[in-house]
Amino acid sequence: MGAWRRVSEIDWGRWVPRDPATLVFVVRDGQILLIRKKRGLGAGKINGPGGRLEPGESPVAGAVREVEEELRATPTGLRASGELRFQFVDDYSIHVHVFRADGLAGEPRETEEAVPLWTSLDAIPYDEMWEDDRLWLPHLLSRRRFGGCFLFEGDALLDYALDVQASPD
Repeated sequence: MGAWRRVSEIDWGRWVPRDPATLVFVVRDGQILLIRKKRGLGAGKINGPGGRLEPGESPVAGAVREVEEELRATPTGLRASGELRFQFVDDYSIHVHVFRADGLAGEPRETEEAVPLWTSLDAIPYDEMWEDDRLWLPHLLSRRRFGGCFLFEGDALLDYALDVQASPD
């Protein structure tokens, strides 16, 4: 078990995550496509579709695959938006590649993994999401690149560091 209480106590230069993963947010017509996760890390929470990369899989390929598996639709106009590093005090760790997509081929459908939720950009349900989402998701929406390190104990955010590009790309 990690005894960390601050992100500055972690040597991020030598940090190796247990899992590489992706998150995808489709943004179009004043709405964002979110999901309510039915299983896995964050089950019950609202988030973007995504998940762990398969061995040898690129982040872009994994992002597309995960959206197709979770929602039976394909993201289009996919662009890398940021990278997030999560360390949990129980020693679990995950490095998430975050993407923004400007479109979607097909209609998202509920699967065993997720329920799709098209949500107005001014009504994002942050209270039902991971605590860190309200810190970086506005930057994705503003097309600013970002990177962050987050320390969690269970669902509770203990500390974080976030770097954001000064201007949209």
